[in-house]
Amino acid sequence: MVVTIRSLGLQGITGYEVSVECALSGGLPAFDVVGLPDAAVKESRERVRAAIKSCGAKFPVSRITVNLAPAALRKEGTVYDLPILLGLLAAQGDIGPPPETAAFLGELSLTGALRPITGMLPMAMAAARDGVKELYVPAENAAEATLAGGLTVYPVGHVEELLGHLQGRAPIPPAQPWAPGRSEDTGPDFAEVMGQENVKRALEIAAAGGHNILLIGSPGAGKSMLARRLPSILPDMTRREALEATEVWSVAGLTDRRHPLLQRRPFRSPHHTVSAVALAGGGAVPRPGEISLAHNGVLFLDELPEFAKDAMEVLRQPLEDGEVTITRTAGSVCLPSRFMLVCAMNPCRCGWRGHSSGRCSCTDAMVEKYVSRISGPMLDRMDLHVEVPSVEFEAMRRRQSPEPSSAIKARVDAARARQAERFAGSGVSCNAHMTAARVGEFCKLDGAGERILKAAFDRMGLTARSHDRILRVARTIADLEGEAGISAAHLAEAIQYRNTEILRR
Repeated sequence: MVVTIRSLGLQGITGYEVSVECALSGGLPAFDVVGLPDAAVKESRERVRAAIKSCGAKFPVSRITVNLAPAALRKEGTVYDLPILLGLLAAQGDIGPPPETAAFLGELSLTGALRPITGMLPMAMAAARDGVKELYVPAENAAEATLAGGLTVYPVGHVEELLGHLQGRAPIPPAQPWAPGRSEDTGPDFAEVMGQENVKRALEIAAAGGHNILLIGSPGAGKSMLARRLPSILPDMTRREALEATEVWSVAGLTDRRHPLLQRRPFRSPHHTVSAVALAGGGAVPRPGEISLAHNGVLFLDELPEFAKDAMEVLRQPLEDGEVTITRTAGSVCLPSRFMLVCAMNPCRCGWRGHSSGRCSCTDAMVEKYVSRISGPMLDRMDLHVEVPSVEFEAMRRRQSPEPSSAIKARVDAARARQAERFAGSGVSCNAHMTAARVGEFCKLDGAGERILKAAFDRMGLTARSHDRILRVARTIADLEGEAGISAAHLAEAIQYRNTEILRR
């Protein structure tokens, strides 16, 4: 007899339906799992065997064949333990075949208890797309599974509970849809930063338009402190953005029952020793990297010149495309990577170039060598280049409180609302993601603006990319001011943020 149990699998961060076919036949006892299983799937034989015996059921003494279809896709992980167990019990007649509208997934312990799995959200969303009505998952994953919508999710703590439910003896109450509670943790606040008003202004512009920003200053000037407060002024994620980001975190195993959905934009700050694979994602079986974990959020690279060259250069294509494609022998996956890039660096190796103390000991050649670790194409993708001066003593002793993040965020939200109205129905969420055609449509200049931009283009040797990025930043500045058009003042402020000469002072 062959019994088919519906289950789910993952390819990258995309879920798909898997049919677990269990067959019992005559011959010497054996237990074979086919359908391109990995080592974890093959080991399910021992977990299933022990779990069945722990529940008081009889393990079938016959030739067992389990096929995971579609057989052309590689199956990995421990999600198939539960459907294999149910398939074997149904094949030998201990229980009836489960409903065709139900799907099962979960890892088994040797005692029959269910352990949580990773990637629940994308698999639950795939189940909803494929017409599954009831989804049986480990109790720890139930809250996350309810986020998919359109499913009746049953939290299962132990196999015996599930068997009692399927046989009608003790129904399992379905999980209630998870709803976010009120969060009091807003993270670091700009009210804690004394001085640095020019840098705060640049970060406000970056947040309002989703622009990349490079902070350059001596040690202790507050570059990292300022960057870590950027999430506090970013607009709240929409439901779609939150689900997209949570899918990536779910596959990476970073969600739990108390926090099944990302409520704040992610902020990732990898150490400068990170490899290119860890940044972009990959491995024998492709997995999300830091740039995908920062999707719809911020990727902060502190001490930028200390990163390996190949790690820095791997960012170039994702910054343009908003996604990264990883190809390995195990397959090819496309991962989302639409993030704000925030970088910080010292002006030279010792860090004190241009400081009023005069303690810098670097020669011009040493500064040139240090700065040259960042390639021209990488610098060209940074919308704002901002100098972070050392904080003066008077600013540190100032008694009045600086402007809080809530006030800055209100202006950012207003600017983003104007952009949402402008790009309604286009799939573009902010000015930084405008295509070249939309730049020409929404970033028109008057005569004075044209003359200013032409002079800057000739004097600074701008590229076509930097030309468009200046216009996008100018559009954001105008949005912050509530202006319909880009004035000469907006454009002039945008141009000053492209001054790469601050790297060589």
